[in-house]
Amino acid sequence: MSKEVRVRFAPSPTGPLHIGGVRTALFNYLFAKKNNGKFILRIEDTDQKRYVANAEKYIIDSLNWCNIPFDEGPNKNEKFGPYRQSERKEIYKQYADFLIENDKAYYAFDTAEELDAHRKDHEAKKKTFIYNWHNREKLNNSLTLSPKEVTQKIQNGDKYVIRFKTPTNRVLEMEDIIRGNIKIDTNLLDDKILFKSDGMPTYHLANIVDDHLMEISHVIRGEEWLPSMALHVLLYEAFNWQAPKFAHLPLILKPVGKGKLSKRDGDKLGFPVFPLAYKNEKTGEISRGYREDGYFPEAVVNMLALLGWNPGTEQELFSLNELIKVFDLKRVSKSGAKFNPEKTKWFNQQYLQKKSNSELTELFLPILKEKLGDDFLKNNDKKYIENVISLIKERAVFVKDFWDLGAYFFKAPTEFDPKSSKKAWKEGTTELMQELINVIEKIDDFSSENIEKHVKEWITSKEIGFGKVMQPFRLALVGAMKGPHLFDIAKMIGKEETIKRLNFAIEKLG
Repeated sequence: MSKEVRVRFAPSPTGPLHIGGVRTALFNYLFAKKNNGKFILRIEDTDQKRYVANAEKYIIDSLNWCNIPFDEGPNKNEKFGPYRQSERKEIYKQYADFLIENDKAYYAFDTAEELDAHRKDHEAKKKTFIYNWHNREKLNNSLTLSPKEVTQKIQNGDKYVIRFKTPTNRVLEMEDIIRGNIKIDTNLLDDKILFKSDGMPTYHLANIVDDHLMEISHVIRGEEWLPSMALHVLLYEAFNWQAPKFAHLPLILKPVGKGKLSKRDGDKLGFPVFPLAYKNEKTGEISRGYREDGYFPEAVVNMLALLGWNPGTEQELFSLNELIKVFDLKRVSKSGAKFNPEKTKWFNQQYLQKKSNSELTELFLPILKEKLGDDFLKNNDKKYIENVISLIKERAVFVKDFWDLGAYFFKAPTEFDPKSSKKAWKEGTTELMQELINVIEKIDDFSSENIEKHVKEWITSKEIGFGKVMQPFRLALVGAMKGPHLFDIAKMIGKEETIKRLNFAIEKLG
């Protein structure tokens, strides 16, 4: 076994990568980088019936988008390649044969009909049929057949599987980095299939052989694989190999109630459960992705890191480098972590606030181009857009929110919010707004502070409430009762546009 820390993320290419899988990849990545080790991607595609052609590319694109690229994997630093199990199938048979030769596994020729009959017989007696030490020597396998009969059956082309011969009467003691000491009575285990009749290994055999040959030092995977740990440890023993260290991560739970987070939860509650949008080629159905919904990868990674792991401090915002420094498997929880869509938005908002206005401007430009066309962008410099963003960004969660929050900076309102209009535009408002235009026309220094000074002096001189002017003034410039400091808006759109909008409001609402 290599002394170097080597971990692997080994997804099946059967569809889009769920964020639970992304978190598993992230924890593997963080552990590897913390220990100057290697993060390996292995594609476990032995289940050819469920294989989806574009899923491998999706997995790789997702890891790259999250900025957690693999060090070794398909078509990259193939030190222990190939890294697709379907391309390694010639390797596994020799290991299955080794187990048979050493009485650690056996050929089973039972047909589906025979096994079904046994199950029904057990059900009738109110028992559960388990293929294990209890009945394996009564069934159709190489433990009950003579070597000659076994050879004959194989030569005849009879279908068979290779099953693991689970040791009996043992209490197996295992250590999990997260869950501590685990004890299993081997008499309760079934004899799992290691090699299928189609010539492909099952997950269990391929997984152990690949982890050994790729010198994996730590297996960090989801809790759903915890029931397989005993078989995997026994397989390492059977091969006389040193087992890697195991760590089983807790489930990501639904936002409401118990149970594993699923795509259905996302569809129902309106949030993505996949890193990138995914189109099902068979059904044409498109599943939402965090990227397409406007989330920053660093916000998604930060959110996922804190699902089931805590740093032991109050800190919530971590860069990837900070996560690498503080990550510790011993601080991963045993219990499931409830997913919180609102908290994910909060993370995105925090990362949006951290970005510079020029960076956000570049991200906002495609939206402005779509809304206003190329001509607008040609006639306006980026500095103006940066200034707009500086005024509205604290209210935004996503870059796409900038349009809803500040469209009026780019085009005048053509209609006014009815509720706001009713509240702000009363008898006498039209006359006040005409007077306000006169005040504004006389202002030479059109800075926010100076506009505010002149307008407030005028209001005070008239001895009227500020609301009587400020509300209809905001309505005229924005079209609704929203937006940043009113005089900042006036300064940004300029004197001519401010007067133009006041005149339009008078015409429309007066």
